[in-house]
This record gives sequence, structure tokens and C-alpha cells, in this order.
Amino acid sequence: MLEPAPASPLSRTRWARLRGAASDAAPLWRQRLLFIIGGFCVGLAAVAMAKLADLAQDVFRSVTAPSPFVALAVTPIGFAIAVFLSIRVFPNSQGSGIPQVIAARHTADAAVRDALVSLRTALGKILAMTFGLACGASTGREGPTVQVGAAIMAAFGRLDAERLPGVILAGGAAGVAAAFNTPIAGIVFGIEELSRTYEARTSGLIIATVIAAGLTALAIQGDYTYFGTTKAVLPFGPGWLAVAILGVLGGIAGGVFGRVTILFARGLPGRMGTAIRRRPIVFGALCGLGVALCGLASGGTVYGTGYEEARAMLHGTDTGHPAYAPLKFLATVFSSISGIPGGLFAPSLSVGAGMGVWLHGLFAEVPLGALVLIGMTAYLTGALQAPITAFVIVTEMTQDHAMMIPLMVTALIADAVSKLICREGLYHALAGIILEKAESGAAPVTASPRKLERNA
Repeated sequence: MLEPAPASPLSRTRWARLRGAASDAAPLWRQRLLFIIGGFCVGLAAVAMAKLADLAQDVFRSVTAPSPFVALAVTPIGFAIAVFLSIRVFPNSQGSGIPQVIAARHTADAAVRDALVSLRTALGKILAMTFGLACGASTGREGPTVQVGAAIMAAFGRLDAERLPGVILAGGAAGVAAAFNTPIAGIVFGIEELSRTYEARTSGLIIATVIAAGLTALAIQGDYTYFGTTKAVLPFGPGWLAVAILGVLGGIAGGVFGRVTILFARGLPGRMGTAIRRRPIVFGALCGLGVALCGLASGGTVYGTGYEEARAMLHGTDTGHPAYAPLKFLATVFSSISGIPGGLFAPSLSVGAGMGVWLHGLFAEVPLGALVLIGMTAYLTGALQAPITAFVIVTEMTQDHAMMIPLMVTALIADAVSKLICREGLYHALAGIILEKAESGAAPVTASPRKLERNA
């Protein structure tokens, strides 16, 4: 019997190299698989939060159905409880959630990062956000979805501390994408707002996480367009004057909103500021009373996310209350400065839709849908100072690509005007305040003893 020829030294070397490459690649692929699973979990969380938000708004409608004046008691008490939950029970869950994600990416303190994007904080965000909407808060779910998405991805990425900032970024971007079924807007938001720079090494991770989260949401909810498909157009001509007017109005209103929100986040000077710091739950109740009064003045239309009202204006089925835009603006300001968990995207789009309806009397030749889209982009840009995200997300929410150029121009005008009033971008200013308070001890970070010991 012939014996097999012994392997040559060259083949043994090649085989060793192949084995070495395979062993080196195995941890990388295990890591990528974990991140994809994390993306699926973000998609599940986004769908669950959407269902809970709808359920919470239905609960509020049923509670106030016997009499709208019930809100004068329910909303202030609900705000007080939501503030209590977000301060005492689930610290770091206050507000939008997007500033917390930005702060978590930029802090060098591992204890602060763990506290801002922990699973406990994410759970508190979901519970308090849902409770706030059940009490009539003028908030959205997209900001909380960003923080929850970042927390889920951070839980999967803690084994690789070097990549953790990129993992948090991917989770936040996936949260926006899954919340609105807008994958491109999710990626753009991650680059423009959460990161403010393009990072080539994290781009693949962001895309993979957005795909995983988006596919999960699509599998459960099906393919849908958030506001429904529109065919509005804006022919070049005198109607383009509406772009300039709404761009300026949206920039002014959004800039004022940002400045007021940042002012209250930093703390008012004098006795009023001291009183708010000492009695945040009482202040939350007063803000809830303000929302309830706005709700009564608007016939109950300014409560909640504003999704149904904005959709009706966009498709022309209902132009809403004559004072809808200013009342929704005030209700959102009260909700934002109160400290209860809740996002700004949906309410901002709703305010902008109301502004677009305002101008329809002056521009009767312009389709109402076009004015509403321009108003949405103008106010969202003014409030967030994220112009690319604003026009991309509005376009993706309606699949109206014919309006892309007018929306781009609107975003540029609104962004420039907003910066004249509020020099700091809202989310990044709030993130800076969060880090300042954490470093000064004014807002103690609450991580579990085990985490603090490990980080030490």
C-alpha cells in the first residue's frame, strides 16, 4: 500500500495561515452577529413603544371623554407622577433621550455613560413616556426610542469598550429609523446630529443595525409610509414666496423653542430658578396645568404626539383649530421644560403643519399639502437645527420626492434664522448641560454598585 506523501513545508505554512485567519475572524463575526441581534431588539422595542404610545393616547381620550375639564386634574397630577418617576425612580430618563445619547458618546467617564444608556434607564424611559402620554403630554416617542435603542446596543457592545461610542451611535440611529420607518433619515440623523461627523469605521455598523431594526419593524407592522403617500408639488413661481415666509417663521419659532428649553434646563436665575430646583415635581404639575389649559383652548387637539392632526392637515381632511399651531407650540414647551420623558419630532412636525395651514389663505394657488410639508420642515429645522435630517425625514415620511428641492431651501432658511436666535443646537446644548451637572455633582449619576466597582 502506498503511503501518502508528507505535506511540504509550504503547504503546512499556508494551512497554518488559513487556520490563524479563521481563528482571528471568528471573534469578529461573533461580535457582528451580536450587533445584528441587538438591531433586531431595537426594532422590537420601537414597535412596542409605538403600540404603547397609541394605547396611552386612547386611554387619555377615554378618560376625558365625559368632560374635557377632567384634564385640569388628570394632566397636572400625571405630570407630577411622571417627573417623580424620572427623577427618583429612574434617574437619567428625563426629557427627550437624544441629549443623553450624545452625552454618553462624548463622556470619558464610564460610570456616567453606563447610567445614561443603561437598560434600567431604558425601562424607565418607556414607562414614564407612556404614562405622560396617557395624561395628555404633548410629546413624541422618537427621542425615547433613540435612548432605548442606544441602551440596547450598549448592552450588546460592552465587551468592546473601544467601539462602544460607535455602538451607541448605531443604536440611536436605528431607533429613529424603526420609529418612523425611515431608514435613510435614521442614518442621516446619526451622522448629522448624534455624531456631527462622518466616521468611516462605524458606517457599516450603523447601516447593519438600521437594517436589522428596520426589517424587524417591517416584519411586524408591514411596509408603510408614516404620514401616507402624498403627491403635492410646488410649481416654480410666486408660490415659492411661501418657502421664504415659512422658512423664516419656522426658524424664529424653532429658535425660541430651543432657547426657552435650554434656559430652563440650565436653571432660571433668582428665586424662581431656586424654587423650580427645589420643587421639580410641583413645577411639573404646573406645566401639566399649562398643557391642560392649552388643550381646553384648542378643543382637545393639542394633546399627545399630534400625529393624527398633522396627517389630517397634510391630506386636507381637516385643517384643525384656527389657533392650533401656537397652542401646540405652547403645549410642547410646557411638556419639554417640565422634565417628563418624551420626544420632540412628532410634536414639532405637528406645529409646522399648523403653520403651513396658516399660509393657505395667502397662497390659495399652492396645494395645501405642499404648504404643510414646507411648514413641517421649517419648524423641525428651526427647533433641532438639523436641516438635512429635517428635509430627509419629511420626504421619507411622505414619499413625496417632487418636494425635495423646496424642502431643502426651506431647511437652509430656517436653520440660518434659528441660529440667529439660539446659537447652540438644542440637543448638543442639553447634552453639555447633562455632562456639566454630572461632573459638578448637581445631578448625581446612579449606576449599580457592581458597575461602579467594575469601572473603578
